[in-house]
Amino acid sequence: MNDQALNLPNVAVEKDGAVLLITINRPAARNALTPEMLCRLADAFVMLRDDAALRVAVITGTGDIAFCAGGDLGSTLPLLTGAREPADDWDRRVMNEPQVMAASSLRGFALDKPVIAAINGACLAAGFELMLGTDIRIAASHASFGLPEVQRGLIPFAGSMVRLPRQVPQALAMEIMLAGRPINAQRALQAGLVNEVLPPEQVLPRAMALAAQIAANGPLAVQQVKRTVMAASGASLGEGYAIEDDSRRTVFASADAQEGPRAFMEKRPPRFTGQ
Repeated sequence: MNDQALNLPNVAVEKDGAVLLITINRPAARNALTPEMLCRLADAFVMLRDDAALRVAVITGTGDIAFCAGGDLGSTLPLLTGAREPADDWDRRVMNEPQVMAASSLRGFALDKPVIAAINGACLAAGFELMLGTDIRIAASHASFGLPEVQRGLIPFAGSMVRLPRQVPQALAMEIMLAGRPINAQRALQAGLVNEVLPPEQVLPRAMALAAQIAANGPLAVQQVKRTVMAASGASLGEGYAIEDDSRRTVFASADAQEGPRAFMEKRPPRFTGQ
């Protein structure tokens, strides 16, 4: 752990222009998520949703060992299984505020702004489930991916049983969930679970560069693309087209839709306002 990491909260949030960088910062415990960290993650994603100046987020972990090894087995899992009672305000938020679990796992939490995962190491259990809620994934060459819950008599409960078979072939999804063994970054790439596999030192810079590129695009258009894709998932073709038509009407009626072509014709960068 470096000195900078020691000075950061266990979930650090930093604004870089229109990009929100979220860093899971508990490297000594492989960035395993405590109840406090779940609350802070949820708060970060709520900030992303509600701050009009923010257009995209990047989430990563501290160090080169783990992106996130899952929920903390000594604090979070006993709380969720009822093996211990809530002991502080963080515990009580996890148990009493449904938005904490929804937002921290990007499951059942409406977020139209893109999220990029910069996966710097092992991505397991709750970390894997969080990744499934992101839109673009850049992985380090040594990263691994898995859902070991069944090995501990548990199940993944933050979306994996529903989302994973939609994102990779069902046979691979079943292998990951039933065997509980991780797969390596190259296999994840081949399956389409991640977008790119890079040397570790290139992962976060690549994710931030991609975030900056997305943030420079029309924010209303970007958000409507994500909204349409998410809303149309599982819908019939006709229902999906209706959702797409609704997004088209919203975007084409905006000032940004006029500004983009105008800027192109005038050979200048567009000045998007999100309106």
